[in-house]
Amino acid sequence: MNRSDLVAALEECFGQLSRRDTEAVVKTILDAMSHSLEQGRRIEIRGFGSFSIHARPPRMGRNPRSGAAVAIPAKQVPHFKAGKALREAVDAGLPSNTKQQAASMAMSS
Repeated sequence: MNRSDLVAALEECFGQLSRRDTEAVVKTILDAMSHSLEQGRRIEIRGFGSFSIHARPPRMGRNPRSGAAVAIPAKQVPHFKAGKALREAVDAGLPSNTKQQAASMAMSS
């Protein structure tokens, strides 16, 4: 699902809102979430998951073309952790053979 799909789904659920109003609502929510993460705050949506910022330390990488060492600076990156309800819902939607493969992989590790 992308942003326009979300707007269309909300517009369908809430017939009293125009497309323009629905787009404004989605933009406002996403802007508020982005702003909170920019300030280093954590976002938690019960039943869905949480967003936080993780620090990545500086490291040495390699240029794949030349093989030369490249210094990669430290940075802050957004991180999403799915909530229990979302994990269970996604797991329930998997075909049974995929669940069996995942269970066998988990046992072998």
